[in-house]
Amino acid sequence: MKKIFSVLFAVLFCVSVLATFSFAEGEDGEVMSVTATANSAEGTDMEYWSRFAGQNLSINVYNWGQYISDGSDGSIDVNREFEELTGIHVNYTTYDSNEVMYTKLKTGGSTYDVIIPSDYMIARLIDEDMLEKLDLDNIPNYSFVDEAYKNTDYDPQNEYSVPYTWGTVGVIYNTKYVTETPDSWDILWDSKYSGKILMFDNPRDAFAIAEYKLGYSINSSDEKEFEACAEILKNQKPLVQNYVMDQIYEAMINEEAYVAPYYAGDFLQMKVDNEDLAFAFPKEGFNIFIDAACVPKGAQNKEAAEMYINFLCEPEISGQNLDYLGYSTPISAAKEYMDEETVASDIAYPDEETLSRATSFTFLDTATTQNMDKLWNGVRTGDTAGDTGSSMTGVIIGIIVVAVAAVVFLVLRSVQRKKRIAARGE
Repeated sequence: MKKIFSVLFAVLFCVSVLATFSFAEGEDGEVMSVTATANSAEGTDMEYWSRFAGQNLSINVYNWGQYISDGSDGSIDVNREFEELTGIHVNYTTYDSNEVMYTKLKTGGSTYDVIIPSDYMIARLIDEDMLEKLDLDNIPNYSFVDEAYKNTDYDPQNEYSVPYTWGTVGVIYNTKYVTETPDSWDILWDSKYSGKILMFDNPRDAFAIAEYKLGYSINSSDEKEFEACAEILKNQKPLVQNYVMDQIYEAMINEEAYVAPYYAGDFLQMKVDNEDLAFAFPKEGFNIFIDAACVPKGAQNKEAAEMYINFLCEPEISGQNLDYLGYSTPISAAKEYMDEETVASDIAYPDEETLSRATSFTFLDTATTQNMDKLWNGVRTGDTAGDTGSSMTGVIIGIIVVAVAAVVFLVLRSVQRKKRIAARGE
């Protein structure tokens, strides 16, 4: 990974009287920490970055786990660099699925300034009026974002989101135990790996795999198709060791499980710790997604949040950040600051033939989403939709039976009591 800032930044350092740059060098003189960066985009100068300096300002950032370079293994610490550059403190917390993040926002109790959901969830948040419109004048580095990631289906006017990463979903497997290259989602139903299979612990990704397997659209809203998906997911359940999100790291790296569906970027991180892991794109198709930075309604420091988003779009920051993460950058200029091997990876950046099998999630309306959630809960508890209805009916009948029995018991006891009183009267 590159750690040395560009000559342009060095020149700006020399001429800038507003910035203070601090460097910590390794034994070989390589720059290990940079405490300021500026002027990558027109209008993004030190006057911009120092706007909130000395105001004791904080922002709350809510992001996926394992989804930002944190200084480990000699990587850039993105949040620390932002704090040192701007004087804005970052309170950083994580979630492990879009659905967990959505529930946290919906139920309230916590306020966030920046969140980084996936495309379909952004569309849902827009539909439910849960996001603030962004002022792109406060995000001049937006100009670096490639046109392919603008005017998307989920945010057609570029009003609510700024792309952070993009990536794909596929099958991660351990070549020591899975000798064939899995070319199909069917491997997740292969009894040969019973007890060593992991599965997504969120409904949209899990149902998508079932939909691909059955030949349905991953954006279907058909109830019968949902029920068919729930049925095969229920059939898979006895083979599944665990339903996971971030927990997949430990399980796959430590070889506690042999095969799992997950995100390509996370695979590239895992492979660093276990070289026997490999990745495959199933022939039936796979999900391609964009995760983007947004400002939720109720944010306390919107302008500071937009400055943070702007920082993430600095080509050098994006490059070093995603070089560490393994995810794909929506900013082509960032590749200059990435390891050549990462840029050349056919997993991080698949070829056109492979991408022709990829599909993006689109927004599903509330009724459809609730139906999927209900069926997914049935899968997780061992019930399909029909079983869930039967189970509820059984519960109701049981309650009625108990109530009737209680009434009968009370009536009989009353009759017996009257008989005893009458007997004493005689």
